[in-house]
Amino acid sequence: MANVPNERPGRRIRSVEIAFTILKTIRKRDRITVTELANELGHSKSTVHSHLRTLEDQEIIVREGNGYRLGLQILDMANDVREQACNYNVIVEKVDELANETGEIAQFGLEEHGQLAYLYKARGEHAVETASRIGQKQPIYSTSLGKAILAHLPSDRTEEIVSTAEFTPRGPNTITNERELYENLETIAERGYAIDDEENIEGLRCVAAPIKNDEIIHGAISVTGPASRITDERLHGEIAESVQRAANVIELNTKFS
Repeated sequence: MANVPNERPGRRIRSVEIAFTILKTIRKRDRITVTELANELGHSKSTVHSHLRTLEDQEIIVREGNGYRLGLQILDMANDVREQACNYNVIVEKVDELANETGEIAQFGLEEHGQLAYLYKARGEHAVETASRIGQKQPIYSTSLGKAILAHLPSDRTEEIVSTAEFTPRGPNTITNERELYENLETIAERGYAIDDEENIEGLRCVAAPIKNDEIIHGAISVTGPASRITDERLHGEIAESVQRAANVIELNTKFS
């Protein structure tokens, strides 16, 4: 899945791009040295060292011995991001309730840069482990959360995202073209919930409902479980009803908060 077009008007700051590349690289490693960073990124040691010194001065990274790691200020920033979501405490409450009620995985996600980003996740008693984690991004066209959001975005935003999608197959039933996706989005808008029928991960089925107020889409809430347990009857019956009820409660609390 390609992000929303990168070719936007305006000048880019190369040093900022380098700094973020360094942060992304440090994130993947427990500790990493200047030499290792320079070799991995293809920049001179002096360039890398200058960026590291600046990031360290801003307390974004921490030097330990001859290596660097991410600083806890990033965790503090992440907490702020979480709290800026619509009614985060209610989201946590309803996602936890959904997980307990269904025994499966329940999640909340929102759209960022044309992709689906996970904000919160809870596991029920019988939940199977999945690769999704808070902060991770997935293709918006192959997830029930993503499609529930995509179906309710302003039409020009939806078109912008869809036009940049690569439609890479991820599961046996992944949508692979614009026409099929738009047909699916029409169905979602009519019935009020979205389905991921082994579209993102083989063996998993998901149901998601959008959270919106005054035509503004804030995100979506979902339940995910193995295809062996999530039968068609449960998929379109009790689980679809449960996620829609949870979405409605979040919407009401957001409207009057």
